[in-house]
Amino acid sequence: MISMLRRTIVAGLALGLLGACSPPGEGTAGFVNTDITGANYGQNFKLLDHHGQARSLADYRGKVVTLFFGYVQCPDVCPTNLSGMAEVMRQLGPDADKVQVLFMTVDPERDTQTLLAEYVPAFDARFVGLYGDLPTTRAVAADFKVFYQKQGDVNGKAYTVDHSTGTYVFDPQGHLRLYVKHAEKPELIAADIRKLLAGK
Repeated sequence: MISMLRRTIVAGLALGLLGACSPPGEGTAGFVNTDITGANYGQNFKLLDHHGQARSLADYRGKVVTLFFGYVQCPDVCPTNLSGMAEVMRQLGPDADKVQVLFMTVDPERDTQTLLAEYVPAFDARFVGLYGDLPTTRAVAADFKVFYQKQGDVNGKAYTVDHSTGTYVFDPQGHLRLYVKHAEKPELIAADIRKLLAGK
C-alpha cells in the first residue's frame, strides 16, 4: 500500500513538472498527450540493445522514438504498455516502419541480454530492448526523471520493482516532444505519432 502511494505521488509530481515544460504558445499542434517540447532533460542515452550492440538516441534519427522504462518480470504495467504499443504499430500501418519502440530495463541484475531478446520482440519484432550496468541504469533513469525501487525480497531474486509508468516520445529529429501516461488509448498515441511524422 505504501509503495503504491509512493508511486502515485511520484507520478503526480512528474506529471505536474512535465505539464509545465512547454513554453506559452506551444502545443498548437493539438497533441492529445502531454506536450513537453523544450524539456531540458532526457537528451540522450548510451546503452546496449538486446543484440549486444551499443545504442544511443542518434542511432534512431529519422524515426519517431518511444521510450518506456520497465522490467521483464513486471506482472502488469510493462506487458500492458508493450501490448498497447504493438496495437499502435498495427494502427499506423506502413508508417509503423518510421517508428522505433524502445524498452529500457530498470532491472539489469535479472534482465539479461538473452531474456530481453526473448521478451521484447515477442510483442512486435521491431521492438528493441535496452540495458546497461547498474551505474548506467541509474544515470539514464535520473536523466529522464524516472523513479524505480525494489520492493519485497530485495536481498534475493524474488523482488518486484516499483517504477514510473509513462512513455517518452521523440520526434524524427531526436527532440523530446511528448509524455504519454500509462494505459493511454492506442488510437490516441497513433494520432500524435502521425502528427510528429508530419513535422508538427
